[in-house]
Amino acid sequence: MAASAKSVNTGISAKKVRRIVDLVRGKKVEDALQALQFMPSPAAGQVAKVVRAATANAENEMLSRASDLKIVEIYADEAKSLKRIRALPRGRAARISKRSSHITVVVEEEERQLGQ
Repeated sequence: MAASAKSVNTGISAKKVRRIVDLVRGKKVEDALQALQFMPSPAAGQVAKVVRAATANAENEMLSRASDLKIVEIYADEAKSLKRIRALPRGRAARISKRSSHITVVVEEEERQLGQ
């Protein structure tokens, strides 16, 4: 059984978040959080927050330890864009699109092999 967490309308574009999400996909939760801690991007902090939330959900729902959890699915989808206007010379205007994203993390207990 898997536990998940989702962050909606993060304020960071999906393109920027996907670079970070791709680095932690398939890793153990502890290793992923340690890698995210030392990344300079503000998006790494947002992803770490969602990973911690998914871990807490797994600990409460499945009664499992954080050391046994692995990130099974993690993805960033596009959210609604804020549309703004920038004034240009001669009375013209240009559209500014401030993009946002949804981050979803699914963690599951890592299967142990016999003999360990």
